[in-house]
Amino acid sequence: MIEKIFSPFKASVFSLVFILFFSTTNSNAQCAGNDNSISICDITIPANQTINLFSLLGGSPTLGGVWSDDSFSGGLNPITGILNVLQIHVSGIYTYTYTVSGVTGCADNTSVITVVIGSYPGVVQNGPACADLAAFNLFELFNYELGNLAPHTNGTWFNVTTGTPVSGFEINPSSYNVLVQTDYVFSYTLPAVGSCPAPAPVFVTLTLFPPVKSGIPIDLKLCSTVDFSLYTNINLYNMLAGEDPGGVWDEISGTNEIFGSDTTINVQNIYNTFGVGTYSFTYRITPLPPICDPKTTTVSVIIEDPVDYSGTILTVNSDICESQIATATYSAVLTQVPALIPNGSYVVTYTVTGQVMPFTTTVNFFGGIASFPINSLNFQAVGTYTVTITNIVATTSLSICLNPVTILPDTITISPTPNINAATLTVTPICQNSSATGILTGLSSLANGNYLITYNLSGANTATSQTAVITVIGGVSSFTIPANLLPNPGNTTVTITNILNIATTCTNVVTLPPVVFVINPLPVVSALSVNVNSVCSGQPVAVLLTGLGSLTNITITYNLTGANTAVNQTIILVVTGGNASFIIPQVVIPNTGITTITVTDLTNTGNACGTIVNNGFRSFSINPPLIAPTANNQNFCKTDNATIANLVPSGSQYQWFDSVTSTTVLAPTTVLLSGNYYIREINAITGCQSTRTMITVVINELNTPTLDPSGEQFCGLDNPTLQELSANTNTTGALIWFDAVTGGNQLPNTTLLQEGVTYYGFDFSNATNCFSVNGLAVTVSLTNCDTINPEVTYDFFIPDGFSPNGDGVNDTFTIPDIQFIFPNYTLDIYNRYGSLMFSGDKNKPNWDGKSSESPSLSNGIAPNGVYFYIVNFNKDNKSPRQGRLYLNR
Repeated sequence: MIEKIFSPFKASVFSLVFILFFSTTNSNAQCAGNDNSISICDITIPANQTINLFSLLGGSPTLGGVWSDDSFSGGLNPITGILNVLQIHVSGIYTYTYTVSGVTGCADNTSVITVVIGSYPGVVQNGPACADLAAFNLFELFNYELGNLAPHTNGTWFNVTTGTPVSGFEINPSSYNVLVQTDYVFSYTLPAVGSCPAPAPVFVTLTLFPPVKSGIPIDLKLCSTVDFSLYTNINLYNMLAGEDPGGVWDEISGTNEIFGSDTTINVQNIYNTFGVGTYSFTYRITPLPPICDPKTTTVSVIIEDPVDYSGTILTVNSDICESQIATATYSAVLTQVPALIPNGSYVVTYTVTGQVMPFTTTVNFFGGIASFPINSLNFQAVGTYTVTITNIVATTSLSICLNPVTILPDTITISPTPNINAATLTVTPICQNSSATGILTGLSSLANGNYLITYNLSGANTATSQTAVITVIGGVSSFTIPANLLPNPGNTTVTITNILNIATTCTNVVTLPPVVFVINPLPVVSALSVNVNSVCSGQPVAVLLTGLGSLTNITITYNLTGANTAVNQTIILVVTGGNASFIIPQVVIPNTGITTITVTDLTNTGNACGTIVNNGFRSFSINPPLIAPTANNQNFCKTDNATIANLVPSGSQYQWFDSVTSTTVLAPTTVLLSGNYYIREINAITGCQSTRTMITVVINELNTPTLDPSGEQFCGLDNPTLQELSANTNTTGALIWFDAVTGGNQLPNTTLLQEGVTYYGFDFSNATNCFSVNGLAVTVSLTNCDTINPEVTYDFFIPDGFSPNGDGVNDTFTIPDIQFIFPNYTLDIYNRYGSLMFSGDKNKPNWDGKSSESPSLSNGIAPNGVYFYIVNFNKDNKSPRQGRLYLNR
């Protein structure tokens, strides 16, 4: 059926018109006509199967345009504009554009025809399939016979039997695990398109037939060394697994072991008749009905001879030096004597040190010998590589027989090229006619071992192509240049030209820089003279060597004979002006008498070259010593300022020292210190000296006493004495007080302390009878009286009169002890008229009856009468005290 779609304009005018097949959607004439649309809901109607799109254009379209299939439907002829609907295999909405070109005045040269193709489900027919198929196209279940149209392919399939959707249009029957004939129903559903309704789903039935099984072969593999009597009655069915019954056996190897329905074979007979080889038999089964294909399984009896690889030797050629790596080639040879390996082709598997994966290669054995190359890329660095044969298998072998491969591995060594160009050569200076030692360091690139070096000498001594064997241990080695090559003093140059590794024969040219070393001349001692003076026992024996020429530093070896003996005594000396001197150690000359010194060897320490001395000897005497003087330990006070002159014994024959080894005599004025002193006696004529006697001098010194904090403060009302002051000090002995720091009088401890007076205390030791060097000076304050503490009561008396008549009794008005309690007090005295007569304090405590404040009085003398006083205490907020006093002359 064709459903016409009218434009909105036409529909509003002719709402019930149904007789027109076509209508335009644009009333304006265009050269390509007007757009239009058509719906084809049933493609089985012949009239709907071929559409002339040009006839659908509205307006007055111009002929000669071109059609384009905008949606690639596949059914359009672009020249004729004829649309073959049956060539469109997918239902849907398609657009086709008509284009007119080259028409003058054409405002719009394109028009579009929209065609709606309704879904068509086709004609179904059920069908069978074999269940071992990996893929089955469900569209094969439609009837495509003549007159039946193919269904549209844009529908969806659904497995109604399993209740699962189908992805696409193919299923995998083998995944259904069909064991018996089974029907599966599938539905096919197409969608509605545009105004065309969706057709009803169609249902198809697929019958799956299980495939037949000819079984899984279990080949019988035997090594020819087995006991074939065990294999004389082999049932071929035992060489299958999982087969369906009802099949037919046949053989393809011509053994004539089976006839008719016979299924047993005699393997022993096969081997005895035909030898090793593969003998095959087939089992074929045909399904009924023949939906699935027949199946055939081949089983084989395989007999193989073993191969004896024992005694095979691997040889890898060949060891090289590092310099040959780039050009070296390598090969391996397998040799078996006697030859037991059959001639033929074999696969050899081997490993190489440093390579993760093994290598395989095919070789041909002939007469027990096979060879194969080994890739040189496996040997690109210095080292030892092991090549190990892990397996050998004939190319025709099925690996049935156990063929152990016990071939010993072989190694190939790439030895380093000996290189000492970065090393350091050191040759220390030597003496004339001595051999020289060359020290080579920085040889870490060389393995420990022996090497042969070639060297040349030039300069003061010459030689060419000299060789020496060096032994390298831990990167260090040395070699000796023989003394016979070094007869001349001066600078000699050694140049190493080549090095050879004795073990590997690897050699290399050496470019190590030449080294210059010094050959020093031997010292000349023909003019040497030895001079020694006689001495007293214990005195140093000085030896003077002369005739040493231009030498500056020497080492000599000497012997002593006679009263004292010593051998091989060595000493280093400085030579000045051809002379040198030294002291013979006292330890080797303990005895008095005549001793001879003989210099045997002399070495120039500047170049370490020495020579034998034949004319260096002298005799000398050692005189007996004096007896050590007697002296006792002595004590002094620090204040004595004792000196060496105070020590006993004393006199010009005695010398004092501050150590047992000191050579400096202490002057008589040297102040003594606590410690050890040493005295010796000396004979002014012979110069002989006694040994030293030690005494101990003790300089007794007391520490200066110290005063406790505020220890100088007292209350004068307590009548403190020096004993209380001593109690306020720190001292180690008895404290002695003086009224002056020097030259003063010693004061008894009962002495009353006085305000503002300074006392000097010195520490005194009864054990040593010594005073401390420094005294403690203490200026006493007697004003430290407590007026606040209720447990301490200090008071004073204020007189009520005085008689200043000069009789020495009560001549002044004084308040006793007030200065101790109130040191900052003030005293004001007024007459009865209120005139101030006197102002006083602790520095002006006494009023003598004269007016110091009212000079208007006759002669400043106050008359008899009553006067008034005011005391201001100026301490602890104590209120002033007022009172009166009577003056009576």
